[in-house]
Amino acid sequence: MSSRERILGRVRRALSDVSGEDAPIERTYLREHGDRTVEETVELLAENLADYRAIVHRCTTADLPATLAGMLAARGAKTVLVPPGLDPSWLTEAGADQVPDRAGSTPHELDRIDSVVTACAVAIAETGTIVLDGSPDQGRRRITLVPDHHICVVRVPDQVVSSVPQGLERLDPVRPLTWISGPSATSDIELDRVEGVHGPRTLEVVLVADQASAEVNS
Repeated sequence: MSSRERILGRVRRALSDVSGEDAPIERTYLREHGDRTVEETVELLAENLADYRAIVHRCTTADLPATLAGMLAARGAKTVLVPPGLDPSWLTEAGADQVPDRAGSTPHELDRIDSVVTACAVAIAETGTIVLDGSPDQGRRRITLVPDHHICVVRVPDQVVSSVPQGLERLDPVRPLTWISGPSATSDIELDRVEGVHGPRTLEVVLVADQASAEVNS
């Protein structure tokens, strides 16, 4: 008897008492851990983003253009990649040359870009995760994986949820979802951390709300 036959036999035995009809799945797990206010949820998001070594900024909607311009200047960015649906008002004060995303852009061309600015689909507080779904204000997946510096704008509190189950409810599973928890990093067998291998070496997240500006650095 082959290994395949053994495995399939075990599966058949395990399913022998299951009816052919689809049985309802009980979803009794917690939808979120703890009872938090909106403000506490946003604070948890900022804390977990920073814990993943993302750099977190806060500003008002009116301050966003100046905030982004300051971040690009601090980075020394001369070029910034812009998704086709990004709000043009966000980069009105940016000194860097704005490069539109093109379907024909090669990885080598994208690698020469200093920074990319995108919006997001949802931000998950409990895991410190930003999710992109390829919408026009986020662009194609490759533009957030090849450039070394990614700035992601999150609208607070509209785009912030507590948990992964709540985040999944807002996402379309047929869209190209990119889940980001901090800058790209990996470790070898000796646990030496290397950043920027599978995506940007630096991730900056801007939490935008109508409240006083503040900044939290990891």
